[in-house]
Amino acid sequence: MITNQNVRPYRIFNRLTCLLATVFILTISTTAFATKAPKPAKHVIVAPVVSKQISDRVEALGTARATESVNITAGITDKVTKIRFDDGQQVKAGDILVVLEQAEEQAQLVRAQAVRGERKLALERLRQLEDKQLTSPDEIDRTRLELEQAEASINVIKTRISDRVIRAPFDGILGLRNISLGALVETGDLITTLDDTHEIKLDFSVPSVFLEELRPGLKIKARAAALGNKEYLGEVKSIDSRIDSVTRSIQVRALLANPDGSIIPGILMQVDLLRNTRQALLIPEAALLPLADRQYVMRRITKNSEDTVEKQQVKTGLRLPGYVEILDGLSEGDEVVTHGNSKVKPGDALDIMAVDDGSVDISDIIKKQSTKAPAPKGSAP
Repeated sequence: MITNQNVRPYRIFNRLTCLLATVFILTISTTAFATKAPKPAKHVIVAPVVSKQISDRVEALGTARATESVNITAGITDKVTKIRFDDGQQVKAGDILVVLEQAEEQAQLVRAQAVRGERKLALERLRQLEDKQLTSPDEIDRTRLELEQAEASINVIKTRISDRVIRAPFDGILGLRNISLGALVETGDLITTLDDTHEIKLDFSVPSVFLEELRPGLKIKARAAALGNKEYLGEVKSIDSRIDSVTRSIQVRALLANPDGSIIPGILMQVDLLRNTRQALLIPEAALLPLADRQYVMRRITKNSEDTVEKQQVKTGLRLPGYVEILDGLSEGDEVVTHGNSKVKPGDALDIMAVDDGSVDISDIIKKQSTKAPAPKGSAP
């Protein structure tokens, strides 16, 4: 029979055993925690918050036109005797392009000049006789009128000769030649084209909701796939006086500098109309960490002389290719994690592989990091 006196020593022994086991476990856990290696630093790339001038953009499609453009045609019907231009030639105002047959007019000019000479001599003789009172004033007046008629005939013939010499009306570049030497051209026949392309008119439509912000002088950027998407800068020159009642858009004309002549009239261009130009803070779009309807970034900070991060909520604005405007939450000069931001947590130590400020090749750094062989298992950290 077991009595209370026999049970008590067993209970004390069990409690003492449990207490010793607990102390032993706590001692081992504390020792293991004390000897545990610190977490390795996370490899990241950071980028600074920069201040740049940006603008809201209204996108449109526009057609390029020459500043001055004309079809060179014949004003009369006659045969081509001279051609003084080549396809695509640059010409100056007044340069002779084509000469038409004018032999008959030249002969008429010689005859008219002879008649004028005869009338001039007759008038001089009559004036000499007038001094001697051997002629009448009526005879002198009649001869003077005949001289004026001869002068007028000469001017008419010279005009007809000038009509047979086709000249460039302004500086520009010629198109393709559509006639040949000896060909008979008729009134209105196209000889070639002439375009002044040192500046380009770019016509495009803008929705009327932006009418209040439209004004001459607004900056634009234009590019064309056919020209390798090279950007051309220009500004709004004029705005149409009417809104299209069907599309509810208004026609806008801008001017683009074209010193190298690379923009050809008729080409389709994509237009960015720049409005609300301002100074703004920008970060790479890759730095954003969306959560529900909020946006966060991992901002680099220094804590206990070590690089670490904190999670910072930001307010975003305009989106640009590869970048985003920051309206609130960051200051110029702050640095945010752009590569590796999804793997770091607030307080993690950082190993900054590079600062993406535009002076380094980030893709090369990422490639080198990804090709590094992992450390063997069981090796010392």
